[in-house]
Amino acid sequence: MSRIISIVNQKGGVGKTTTTINLAAALADMGKFVLIVDMDPQANATSGFGFGREEVEGGIYEVLSKQKRLSDVVRNTAHEGLRIAPSTADLAGANIELVDVERREYQLHDIVSEVRHSYDYILIDCPPSLGLLTLNALVAGDEILIPVQAEYYALEGLGQLIQTVGLIKEHIKPELGIAGAVLTMFDKRTRLSEDIMNELYRYFPNNIFRSVIPRNVRLAEAPSFGQSIFHYDKRGKGAKAYARLARELLAK
Repeated sequence: MSRIISIVNQKGGVGKTTTTINLAAALADMGKFVLIVDMDPQANATSGFGFGREEVEGGIYEVLSKQKRLSDVVRNTAHEGLRIAPSTADLAGANIELVDVERREYQLHDIVSEVRHSYDYILIDCPPSLGLLTLNALVAGDEILIPVQAEYYALEGLGQLIQTVGLIKEHIKPELGIAGAVLTMFDKRTRLSEDIMNELYRYFPNNIFRSVIPRNVRLAEAPSFGQSIFHYDKRGKGAKAYARLARELLAK
């Protein structure tokens, strides 16, 4: 049975998709069979592996709307052992269409449950919101991983996310766990990054990954070439950081 991890933070620009892509690639390079589910209508994880809008004929929206099965839309990536269920802009409509659906918060859970025996890890890239798509991702996951950018504004709304997770645990899925928070865009030269790290310990006293992701130009460039950092700059600081994070996740 696979380990399903939802990568979530309702604030945009904190490194969710970068973490999803590169953590998945690191796990695949370590011999794990990994599936990414792109639940963000912006489809950045999809384009980050080189799949343009014109190439994706069907994605996770078609699966949620019962037009296709998940196995029909999954695509292989350039990484051996790493596949992706792509997203398209159509997925934005699911936030409205799911409102009147019976068991609306369980739709993704039911979909991934059908294939979880086929993968070691399933990583779900969430949109930057706490709407129905994110709710589905949280209910589908066994645990959540929260990327937090090393700046004060990134901490805004973190309390709301923790409250939402608490409500899900209380009313829908008591077994939902927190894999941990990972600090992204970390600059060890600044006092601010250290202050944010200390503040994170207040939110997650027992769930902070020791691996931190540095602020790195190569990490930012890689998606524009449709590559993970391991294919774009495999000896760089970004690749080493995500490899450390993957090893730490495997050890948890």
